[in-house]
Amino acid sequence: MTDQSLTSVDLPSEITADAPAVETPETVHEDRLWRDSGWTARIIKNEDDDGWAVEMIKDGEPEPALVGPWTMGRNKKDPKPLDTSAFNTLVKTASEVLRRHEQQLRAQLHKSLTVEAASGDGELEITLDIVPDEDDPYALLTALDSLGERLAQVQVSAGFKLTKASATSWVENEFRRPSGS
Repeated sequence: MTDQSLTSVDLPSEITADAPAVETPETVHEDRLWRDSGWTARIIKNEDDDGWAVEMIKDGEPEPALVGPWTMGRNKKDPKPLDTSAFNTLVKTASEVLRRHEQQLRAQLHKSLTVEAASGDGELEITLDIVPDEDDPYALLTALDSLGERLAQVQVSAGFKLTKASATSWVENEFRRPSGS
């Protein structure tokens, strides 16, 4: 395998005297390892069979964003070498996987629905944003008016279930912290 150490960027001495050195990964274009544009593609032996796999790792991340099968070369023994086109396709695919993962996480941590205002003056947007703190997770229950202005916000348990009924009850109780949360 290739040396994967980081190299320091050369900066003018007047900058380096006041600022810490910036670390950027070295650009590598080899048959089984490409590092460029914030990504590393590495062809690895597939542990499940005699084939090959490729893993895509975003710079700074400990785990691959994407691992998938890789094509055999012409000799049916060694992997097909990486090239610019394949690398760009892998970057696009891995970026999409990360984007979908972020959307899914956002959907799990953020809920929103609309209820009638207690005064009958229109609708309110009620949001629940879970803060996944390792020691003490919690959620913020927020009421927004039709202009997006925050009317109220209370801290509730991370397990609070935001439903039309729970939101309506909170509004009708003048935004007092829901019991049991």
